[in-house]
Amino acid sequence: MSDLPVLYSFRRCPYAIRARLAIASSGRPVELREIVLRDKAPEFLQVSPSATVPCLDTGDDVIDESWDIMLWALEDSDPENWLEPETGSMDEMQALVLQCDGPFKSHLDRYKYDVRYEDANREDERAQAAGFLAGLDERLKQGRWLFGSTASLADYAILPFVRQFANADRTWFDAQDWKPLRTWLEAFESSHAFQTVMPKWTKWVSGNAPVRFPAEQTSLTRA
Repeated sequence: MSDLPVLYSFRRCPYAIRARLAIASSGRPVELREIVLRDKAPEFLQVSPSATVPCLDTGDDVIDESWDIMLWALEDSDPENWLEPETGSMDEMQALVLQCDGPFKSHLDRYKYDVRYEDANREDERAQAAGFLAGLDERLKQGRWLFGSTASLADYAILPFVRQFANADRTWFDAQDWKPLRTWLEAFESSHAFQTVMPKWTKWVSGNAPVRFPAEQTSLTRA
């Protein structure tokens, strides 16, 4: 058994990706347990109020929202200053993330999984989601990252969802006049940060040897 906080995660889930990014940046280690969404471990279902990933069991509390997990990690240790953007404020970052998690994510789901929604029109949902992306593209014309020349919490909270949108139809996405946005996403996908949080883990079952995450303390923004 490990004495570390336990993070229940799923590799491809954008909410879980953002949580892992913050934990890796902070250097605050956890025990990672990879959950298969179609066959959720009973131990996970006993812990998570929503039965969704990510879910963090600190030993004293259960944190069931990805944004709150990011703050849990970074408020303890923020060596790359994600909580202190070069321009703007924490409130402005949170407002942008709320747009991502609210209207954009709703349209993204109805675009990518349109067959699950009787009233969803794939092209209409894509167009609605694209409005948010166009706004990000305008912001990125002013700097490499959303709030200046260095990455912040907002970038890493939003990028996993932009990646999910792009991968729904990469040919269409790449054809759009969003050069700053595409450059931002491509830099993320090729980054050390992304590689650090995306190795393939085996499905966790009770009795498995603990998996420490991050495997080593390291800066996410190194070359």
